[in-house]
Amino acid sequence: MKKTMLLCLTWISSLCWVLTGCSTDKDTLLPHGEQTMMDIWNGAGSQGTQQQLLDARQQLRRPLAQADVSAALQEPYTRTAANEIRNLFPRLPNPDLVLYVYPHLSGTEQAPVPGYSTVFPFYQRVQYALPGERQEDL
Repeated sequence: MKKTMLLCLTWISSLCWVLTGCSTDKDTLLPHGEQTMMDIWNGAGSQGTQQQLLDARQQLRRPLAQADVSAALQEPYTRTAANEIRNLFPRLPNPDLVLYVYPHLSGTEQAPVPGYSTVFPFYQRVQYALPGERQEDL
């Protein structure tokens, strides 16, 4: 009996909430302005706002000096594959042997393989530094 009564009260309260939500008028919740979306898109009536926007953009623009463009100043900030790998995965000292594999044909179908470089560490395992473990530059 209690379970049926609780279920009935739950249904009645849910129905009241739904009816309350449906009784709200759209224009009351979202009042309309004088402009339509087409007016807003075309920018009608907001010429002052557009001029203010253009003035603000003009203040932010500045000519580039020759010092700003020079490659020497930008080089430390340039991201290269080698810099990213060294910075993200610093290795503990372990001498490497760099080998170049010449272009060759491989497999039963003699598929061409382009030349590439590969690295072999002298020790069995490559050990990577933990964050903050390695402070000096490699």
